Amino acid sequence: MGAERRHGWWPIPAAILLGVPAVVLRVGLGLHPDHARGALVFAGGSLAPWAGSLVFGLAVLGAAFVVSWAAELLQFDVSPNLAVAMVALLAVLPEYSVDMYLAWTAATVPENAPLALANMTGANRLLIGLGWPAVLLVAAVVRRERVIVLEESRWGEVFFLAAATVYSFVIPLKGSLTLWDTAVFLLLFGFYVRYLVRQEVVEPEIGGVVEAMAAWRTGPRRLATYLMFAWAGLVLAASAEPFAEGLKLAGDAAGVSEFLMIQWLAPLASESPEFLVALIFAWRGFATAGLGTLVSSKVNQWTLLVGMVPLAYAGGMLAAGRDIGHIPLDSRQFGELVLTAAQSLLAVMIVLDRRFERNEALLLAGLFLAQFVTGIWIEHALPVEVQATWFGWEKALFSLLYVLLALGWLLRHRRDLGAMGRHVWHEERRARR
Repeated sequence: MGAERRHGWWPIPAAILLGVPAVVLRVGLGLHPDHARGALVFAGGSLAPWAGSLVFGLAVLGAAFVVSWAAELLQFDVSPNLAVAMVALLAVLPEYSVDMYLAWTAATVPENAPLALANMTGANRLLIGLGWPAVLLVAAVVRRERVIVLEESRWGEVFFLAAATVYSFVIPLKGSLTLWDTAVFLLLFGFYVRYLVRQEVVEPEIGGVVEAMAAWRTGPRRLATYLMFAWAGLVLAASAEPFAEGLKLAGDAAGVSEFLMIQWLAPLASESPEFLVALIFAWRGFATAGLGTLVSSKVNQWTLLVGMVPLAYAGGMLAAGRDIGHIPLDSRQFGELVLTAAQSLLAVMIVLDRRFERNEALLLAGLFLAQFVTGIWIEHALPVEVQATWFGWEKALFSLLYVLLALGWLLRHRRDLGAMGRHVWHEERRARR
């Protein structure tokens, strides 16, 4: 144990080092995208788009790990309930950085508006379509577990995910993403955090890096925690623009849609730490904690992240000296939002009984991969003039399938729906006493 405590914190400097090239290039050498040359240029040289995407993608990945470790360490230095609220807020920070850059700049670069929505919908669908099933797959292979049973306290998170999902169907019907949506989603996030801080707090489970650093004296541990947050914030701020623009340029150079690059590759970098933490939990026999981590992440993204997109867009409009506007939805964005909401609806209905079984995991993964492959096929195999029509049919058919399956699961779990509502109501009444 002593050796583990002395050397178990080595991943932290490794993750920090991933961000050093990004900070040097961006802050020290003034790197910026040059669309005329199709490269990321800086004082004394340039980077090819794929190389820039790799450098800044690794920086985002490293910063995401650093944020997650610092958030865990924070639990030892603030009140437990405050730590719960702050961790919920900080968990979305890496994904937030790229999405907010795209939304802010959409005021002056209109083509970034659909990319901001693409990044958000891609991140949400990855969590459910790959993240949730992967946890059960690892548990099945390593521990022979066929089902994961969530704690009763997770019912509250499922409740808020359900509320956000139901409201998310309103957005495409309105045809735009507005500050009204920001108000609704941030209100839901506020109620969600309020629910979390009122729960009975247990001693945080620690392991690996955090276990090693938790043994440090209070002063050095606190200093390390704050420095980790500061470094991660600097790296994310430095990396958001070149990472997003590098993906766009790399897509153009390779003949791949920038929409697909932003929708899938950008979230992979920012979501990887959450995925890995959840899989490690499952590997160690704590599959319930692993799945619960991703359920919490989905609530964060489907409330806070979505809600902040129109707010960032409004800020960009004001900074550009223009009137506050809304983000309009074209036909593809309409379909993306409906599909993401429909997938979320099925996921809610599946875990309504707090059980996640192997056939359910295979269903979510199979639907996600089938839709992903279909979208890629439409993008690269069909003539441009017919792609919009095919995308419309593809999104409509998969959305309908998700909704029909969700209704089937609702019929199976209809009693659990009432039980979930009663649980949240009783928790609210208990907290008021």
